[in-house]
Amino acid sequence: MSRRLLVLGWHNIDPTPFYPAAPGAGRRGFERQLAAIDRLGTVVPLSEAVDTLAAGGSLPPRAVALTFDDGYADWLDAAVPALDRRGLHGTFFLVSDILSGRIGAWWEELADAFDRCTATSLEWAGRTHDLSTPVARRAAQDALKDELKLVDRATRVEAVSRIAERIAPPAPERPPMFLDWAGARALAATGHGIGSHTVTHPILAREDAATQRHELEASRTALEEGLGQTVDLLAYPNGNAGDYDQQTMELARAAGYRAAVTTRPGLVGPQEPPFAMHRVVLTPLTGVAELFGKVARKGTGMARRVVRTLTPTG
Repeated sequence: MSRRLLVLGWHNIDPTPFYPAAPGAGRRGFERQLAAIDRLGTVVPLSEAVDTLAAGGSLPPRAVALTFDDGYADWLDAAVPALDRRGLHGTFFLVSDILSGRIGAWWEELADAFDRCTATSLEWAGRTHDLSTPVARRAAQDALKDELKLVDRATRVEAVSRIAERIAPPAPERPPMFLDWAGARALAATGHGIGSHTVTHPILAREDAATQRHELEASRTALEEGLGQTVDLLAYPNGNAGDYDQQTMELARAAGYRAAVTTRPGLVGPQEPPFAMHRVVLTPLTGVAELFGKVARKGTGMARRVVRTLTPTG
């Protein structure tokens, strides 16, 4: 038995502007990943693993929990069927205002604007970004994305709108990229776990305490009322060091959550605080060796043992 847990996280399965890939590659890659995880690990529901670790109990050998962020629509026809075919459990973290259609996903809107870009340059915040080639546009998109993560949500949303207006024509109508409430209810009915990813997907540590409290409390309330079940697991938006802080963790506890996952790679053990759980985030195209190599790079003996056990040879 074990006192360690590897939490894995995905976003989409099919390609999107922010997560580009060849058609069908995401589904094929996700199936390969699940096959390896099913063969080499023991998948446990995140909620049960949180309870077990909190009680000082032991998990199965090579315990792995599977999680998904943001509410992508392909969860229903790609992620869930793939999980169900193998009898594996996932936990899905939803953004309540995306479900309601009140907001979009700023990272996808920014990437979509760059995909449709017709401008050859962009003047922004005292800097000129070259947009004349695909490589230059990608560099500009990445630079702006990183800059926008450092501001509060209202400033970020306004900036994305203004950038899109300057570099690209209006976006055409497309099929929804994210679940609505009907989709969320269908997801909940599958029996997989549901968690909160806040109301509007802000980077919480960039917001004041009142805003953080609202994001944590209102999202949980909306999901519980909308889906008719308890929601007490949280995924911090973005989730890197600096995207949440001690105040965020205290507010999450006060809002009634039992635990929260980050995007800081590593293993979860009995010594890790339940509101700062490590998680390895990947895409459906991530190879198994690279996937578990992220854990190995944390440098602990336990991490190296996990990699040796889970990574196929040959």
